[in-house]
Amino acid sequence: MKTTMQKYYEETVFEALKKELSLSNPHEVPALEKIVVTTHCGKATDRKQAVEDSVEEIAKITGQKPSVSYAKKSVANFKVREGEAVGARVTLRGNTMWEFLDRFIHVTAPNIRDFRGISPKSFDGKGNYAVGIPDQSIFPEVELDKIKRDIGFDLIFVTSAATDDGGRALLRALGMPFRENKQEEGAA
Repeated sequence: MKTTMQKYYEETVFEALKKELSLSNPHEVPALEKIVVTTHCGKATDRKQAVEDSVEEIAKITGQKPSVSYAKKSVANFKVREGEAVGARVTLRGNTMWEFLDRFIHVTAPNIRDFRGISPKSFDGKGNYAVGIPDQSIFPEVELDKIKRDIGFDLIFVTSAATDDGGRALLRALGMPFRENKQEEGAA
């Protein structure tokens, strides 16, 4: 069964992007491929417990159990040994991805304190977008009185767009609350 966000993409956004980007081939129209949620527990004194807390929080937020990331090599300055657990990550695809995107756009992002929009500058040159979330308390799935430590997240929206403009157009059409430039507001 398709989610409401997926139906919205297929029925409305797909054709609008095809016209906006002047694409003749329907396979060139940008699409959202996956969302990757990652966290790193580098500064925690009790890193093992911090990773367990991160896994628990990401599982609540995404509805999918994350995998644990391990250090590839030892770094003395960061007090990290090879093979030590340092973070967690989960990749969302399909219905889970669309549901998470819908919740992020309509519920979570507006919960950010002093929210004025998300920066439109965090594209990687290939149409993928990354946004950092400083703590997990903005997610409605997290119970505030049960938070043991603040855990920051990185959300990476991987698109099939070849350029940043295509990825930006896709996410803007899906409803991503990008911040408007002050120069554009002053000119209007």
